[in-house]
Amino acid sequence: MRKKSRLSFARRPLSRSRAAPILPRPIIALCCLFCILFFLSHSFSTTDEGQRAKDSFTEDWRQARAGYSYSFPRDHASHEPYRIEWWYYTGNLTARDGRRFGYQLTFFRTGVVPNPKNPSRWAVRDLYMAHFAISDIDRESFHSFERLSRAGVGWAGADSAAYRVWNGNWEAKLDGQAHLLAARDAGFALELRLAPSKPEVIHGQNGVSQKGPSEGNASHYYSLTRLASTGKLVVDGVEFDVTGASWMDHEFGTRILELEQFGWDWFSIQLDDGRELMIFQIRRSDGSVDPRSSGTLIDREGRAIHLAFGEFSLSPRDRWTSPASRAAYPTAWTIEAPAHGLSLSVTAAFKDQELRATESTGVTYWEGSIEVSGRAGESGRGYLEMTGYSGESMGAIFQ
Repeated sequence: MRKKSRLSFARRPLSRSRAAPILPRPIIALCCLFCILFFLSHSFSTTDEGQRAKDSFTEDWRQARAGYSYSFPRDHASHEPYRIEWWYYTGNLTARDGRRFGYQLTFFRTGVVPNPKNPSRWAVRDLYMAHFAISDIDRESFHSFERLSRAGVGWAGADSAAYRVWNGNWEAKLDGQAHLLAARDAGFALELRLAPSKPEVIHGQNGVSQKGPSEGNASHYYSLTRLASTGKLVVDGVEFDVTGASWMDHEFGTRILELEQFGWDWFSIQLDDGRELMIFQIRRSDGSVDPRSSGTLIDREGRAIHLAFGEFSLSPRDRWTSPASRAAYPTAWTIEAPAHGLSLSVTAAFKDQELRATESTGVTYWEGSIEVSGRAGESGRGYLEMTGYSGESMGAIFQ
């Protein structure tokens, strides 16, 4: 059973004129944002001149380059000089009666104009999008919601001084070292406190996660790989006290992907023996796997081991076809990292965990809870994200 994705706008109460009817503010906002996105997506042609214009646009933003020095908690906050940024929270939770849930709460910031000439608060420098989903594992029911907004008068934003990101009443912020999450929509809600069990893990090499052959096609990327999680979920109006483990990803850059990079398969795995694994492969439009694919294995003490392309393999097994999008997603995988003694079997907690965010990011993708077992007796849980299976090229979107 699936609950349809729902779009919400953070806004103040509407006013109406007696003289003539006006469009409600959400419709006006959507029209304006559509025009902005259309311009950004279509104003540059595929000619050399168009590519030069696009390069000039991205050069107005800072590029992710090697040698970046991380500092926490500073780097939890927003990085406004970069064009693209997201904060990703996923986790597996259990209620007191043993009922199992997964969740996702994600905030996106996409730069439109780095230095707007108009000083008005209504000038659109960034767009803010957010996705919220709950996987009711035992009932195989998936519920997702999405939001699209501009900053306006505090409707949405990402603080660059102290970590707080929000979109309406969806929010993530710090309380000491703990991360506080809150989201509510249409009878579904979460309110969680996440306490880090390990320090931040930097992915890639020399401060940068390289995604393409050009120097700027990269991101700064780190994770909190094991967050002890407590709080409440509301599912179909019923409240549950829950505990479990969460994962936080934060990534920022400007160009990130090449045009030929069609999609990716990304895994975050928390093994019961105290280790974690982040691993991803980028799929190219010709069906090959990009050599910039990589991963990170985190040992029990929190030490990170970089996994380069060629040191691991991801092999899809079973596929499930979405009745809504007709995308065929691999919902079972084998992960091999022989040098580290890993041979893992990954299966979806249930198959229909597709998020169709057609009214915010414009991307349909699979993001859901997974169960993990290993040849050496390992067990664990995690999350899997798969993009580019429903026809949208992620490389084109990130241009």
